[in-house]
Amino acid sequence: MHVVAEATMAGLDRPFIQIADPTAAALLADGFDTVGLLGTRFTMEMGFYRDRLAAQRLDVLVPEVERTNLNGIIYEELCKGIVRDASRQVYLAAIERLAARGAQAVILGCTEIGMLIDDSTSPLPTYDTTELHAAALVTAALD
Repeated sequence: MHVVAEATMAGLDRPFIQIADPTAAALLADGFDTVGLLGTRFTMEMGFYRDRLAAQRLDVLVPEVERTNLNGIIYEELCKGIVRDASRQVYLAAIERLAARGAQAVILGCTEIGMLIDDSTSPLPTYDTTELHAAALVTAALD
């Protein structure tokens, strides 16, 4: 959906909250400027999310080598309700490598990643885009 957000917003007479915007706002409010982005390969490799964050002055890092493994865990396990500690370890290793490259926090850019990783397990602060987006939608609806 968010790949076509710009075209969608142009045709709406109601506000459209692009998922990257509340994520960027939360990261910036907490003082971060370099973040890791985890998600499906599509989310990590396509510019629709990264470019939106970069436009808000965030430096976005994505895993260099394990994108295929991370993507497979999402589709082959988490989407099927399978939560394995071994998969959590793969994600934690990816977060540690992002931290070594300068990431100060990590974006959980896919609904299912929160099944494996949160602030209690991650070496970096986590920002769950599903939670941030939902909160922004509720705030907009109430305004």
